[in-house]
Amino acid sequence: MIQSIVEFFKNLPPKECVKCGNKIEEQHECYGNQCDSCMGVTDI
Repeated sequence: MIQSIVEFFKNLPPKECVKCGNKIEEQHECYGNQCDSCMGVTDI
């Protein structure tokens, strides 16, 4: 049975930062591979 694209993205494992290994809080299909801390991003 072919899985729908929505189910495919729902079932992806959490992304991990390539530098520190922490879970990245973003959508799985995004291209980023570093967490906000490693990129130097701060909340306003």
